[in-house]
Amino acid sequence: MNYKVKNIYNKITNRDAAVEVPGSKSITARALLIAALARGESILYNVRLSDDCNTFLECIKTLGIRCGLEGSTLKIAGCGGVLPVKRAKINVGSAGTAARFLTALLAFSDGEYIVDSSPQMKKRPILPLIETLTQAGAKIISDNGTFPLTICGTSSPKSGITVDITSSSQFLSALLMAGVCAKNGIKLNTVGRHGLDYVNMTVDMMWSFGVTVKEDGGSYAVKGSYVAKRYGIEPDVSAACYFYAANKILGTNISVKGVLPHSIQGDLKFIELLKDFNGGRVDMGSFSDQALTLAAIAPYLKEPTEIVGIAHTRGQECDRIRAMAENLSLMGVRCEEREDGVKIYPSAPQPAQIQTFGDHRVAMAFSLTGLRADGIEILNAEVCSKTFSNYFEVLDGLIATLTK
Repeated sequence: MNYKVKNIYNKITNRDAAVEVPGSKSITARALLIAALARGESILYNVRLSDDCNTFLECIKTLGIRCGLEGSTLKIAGCGGVLPVKRAKINVGSAGTAARFLTALLAFSDGEYIVDSSPQMKKRPILPLIETLTQAGAKIISDNGTFPLTICGTSSPKSGITVDITSSSQFLSALLMAGVCAKNGIKLNTVGRHGLDYVNMTVDMMWSFGVTVKEDGGSYAVKGSYVAKRYGIEPDVSAACYFYAANKILGTNISVKGVLPHSIQGDLKFIELLKDFNGGRVDMGSFSDQALTLAAIAPYLKEPTEIVGIAHTRGQECDRIRAMAENLSLMGVRCEEREDGVKIYPSAPQPAQIQTFGDHRVAMAFSLTGLRADGIEILNAEVCSKTFSNYFEVLDGLIATLTK
């Protein structure tokens, strides 16, 4: 479907509104893996399964994990770190998080597994993780360092292995969480640079389920085993950021239910940035999911906006730096594409059809631009179902509230 955004900039009559967003995809994915590996039955609350998380759930069911979903409550009977199914084929679709986490899990499990994916996922980086898992003793067969993979795992991996996190911190998170499957524990060394907010989230959640992770100068040691528990999934701050960005350009007071200042999610940095930011240079390496969001509202800021530190986003669902530059140019916005980011100048966006490139964040981010400009249409808007299936319904409801 295509979505024509309504320009409401001079039509707002009610500046106060509250919206609800799904549970965090990042927290849900980690909770799914940890609960699957725990001893006993965990109960996860506020679970709202996006396409990615639904794919993840179906994969762990295929691996023999018993799960039951009632409304937004998910019960998972954990396997105590030993997968009951020793031979299986799973398909991670376009779910990058599931792809990395499950690849590490299967490499640290005794058995033989085939992992396939969508064509889109085959273009995303996973070779550094494969190299680390091979170094640890798993046998992984792959034609070009991507999916499909045939994995012959080992529950006695070598310790002291090294992972390059330059292209994704998820490689490290995957190894840490799956490390509990190693009979003698595991030690990891990291090389490369990447924001570690999502790794810190991983470590916090592992601790909540009873596992200790010690970090010393980029080296990590995992010790213990997961114990089942009741765990509440926070609202998705990444999804909430779109509405806080709308406040910045509309002068509204939109709040998102359940988003609290002590969240473990790193994208809180973006909400803080918005309070005083009106252009300038900003390194978004540690909260790069919001680079598209900032790019979409940057034409309305007082000074040029220079986004840096996001070179790794060229290898995400699409080349996100190129997506920013192309769509801003389509709207007549002056934009300079750089290797690791973009520079955007204050402009008056013109009517345009936004190319989403199969990327949910492109669709949601550039809907913000259209709230203050005529003629912005989002092509293939249904791609937002990857993380926020009813985003445009929520946006329509919000527009109605603000203009009633």
